[in-house]
Amino acid sequence: MIEQQIAAQLEQAFSDYGFTEPSVAKLQKASGVSLRTLYRYFPSKESMVIGALQHRHARYIELLSAEQTTTRKDSLLAIFSQLEQWMQTQAPKGCMSMSALAAYPDNSLISEAVKQHKQDLLALFVTLCGDEALAMQVFLLHEGLSAAWPVIGASSFETAQLTLEQLLGNW
Repeated sequence: MIEQQIAAQLEQAFSDYGFTEPSVAKLQKASGVSLRTLYRYFPSKESMVIGALQHRHARYIELLSAEQTTTRKDSLLAIFSQLEQWMQTQAPKGCMSMSALAAYPDNSLISEAVKQHKQDLLALFVTLCGDEALAMQVFLLHEGLSAAWPVIGASSFETAQLTLEQLLGNW
């Protein structure tokens, strides 16, 4: 329970400050626990980043998985609507996983956490689509929207939604 609360606070801190700027002291203050408690659960800044990413991953997958409707097409369209809400409220600066990868390009553990997140997203799309090729297209559209959002904003969602509808056609 305490570990999840700390991870949630770390997620917020990294979302607010990025990955390179906050010192461990700033992360400790943001986590609301003593330095000793922080290090008990997350013994390095690297583990703090991974804990924050894993916490965010669980929240995001839960959000998208909850949007299952009666048809696959409607489920995919609902996911993109959820993505728009997520970008507005949780990720106005873009994908936190990709930001972590950019901040720590040579860190294999952080890279693996980001890869796992993306693989799980793709697996969710495969489940929804029932077709790996279509799932990959939907995944790439999702990733493009996540990357474009901080620069283009709401119009990127409108374009992605239209593209998704065209991609799905009469499916």
